Amino acid sequence: MRIVFIGLSLSSSWGNGHATTFRSLLRGLHARGHDVLFLEQDVPWYAPHRDLTDPDFCRLALYAEPADLKARFAREVREAEAVIVGSYVQHGPEVLDWVRQTATGPVGFYDIDTPITLSKMGQPDHYIRLAQVAELDVYLSFTGGPVLDRIEREFGAPRARALYCSVDTEAYAPARQAQPRWRMGYLGTYSDDRQPTLDTLLLEPARRRGQERFVVAGPQYPDTVQWPGNVERIDHLPPARHPAFYNDQELTLNVTRADMIAAGWSPSVRLFEAGACATPILSDDWDGLDALFPDGEAILIARTAEDAEAALDRDRGELQRIGDAALEIVRSRHSSVARAQDLETYLEEARQAPRKETA
Repeated sequence: MRIVFIGLSLSSSWGNGHATTFRSLLRGLHARGHDVLFLEQDVPWYAPHRDLTDPDFCRLALYAEPADLKARFAREVREAEAVIVGSYVQHGPEVLDWVRQTATGPVGFYDIDTPITLSKMGQPDHYIRLAQVAELDVYLSFTGGPVLDRIEREFGAPRARALYCSVDTEAYAPARQAQPRWRMGYLGTYSDDRQPTLDTLLLEPARRRGQERFVVAGPQYPDTVQWPGNVERIDHLPPARHPAFYNDQELTLNVTRADMIAAGWSPSVRLFEAGACATPILSDDWDGLDALFPDGEAILIARTAEDAEAALDRDRGELQRIGDAALEIVRSRHSSVARAQDLETYLEEARQAPRKETA
């Protein structure tokens, strides 16, 4: 199948989770024998931070503005068997209108920011207009659960399907260290809403355990953050170094954005990356998490610094059993290939359904 994606970024993972999500999905599609073209707008904030310029699992092309996109890639979009536009694409409504007018196969919208999208639906300058939702052939959502019914009922999507992030289980695998470098770590870009949880579940335990080593990796943290002396800071960690990062931790922390907690059923790719490395995960709580990773069996839930310390004090063998359980779940349900198969199913559903005419 020939599939065209138009997304925020594939080439740069700096300051966004879209690149990691697309890379994993596209690797799975490549493994399943599909021909994929990814189109990305060339923007100055990603240009100096590109860590994947020549992928071996798809074709990648940059365009300057929508006019350039339309002039150079109309034939690719017209001849594709499916076209998928992602959230946060600049000039998103204009791009979606053009794709609907040009494509002959199913057109999907991949919402990697579903709670944000729904909260801003109908506002000017948004990356999708409310009227466009009903014109789609499939709405692919990073958030599952009850939100899918809402997308269909309130916004008119003909079919809304969960397409969670995934992980390349060939790149992410256990490589256990006899003596892990850090007791606990966290990987994530700074955000105001996540910082209090990071303070509670990692920085406070680090203050109490001055002889133990902790780590926080990710960009955009302000100078006002007070880092304990035993917390190592890594400003940007390229995806190629993520597996080693997780394998160097006894326990890894997952912290969820407030809007994702409110929506529920919104797993971060960090959960799947850590799980693929069999690194035991400590996480904040949200609806749907226990359905993905059973609490106490494949993940540990924490609400207080004391909860985090209790997790750190668990027997190492017990922690590893929890990590191993997460590994089995990720390999069977959340690998790149598993997610590619999900997408194939959804596109086949859309292909079998009558297509709405573009106004």
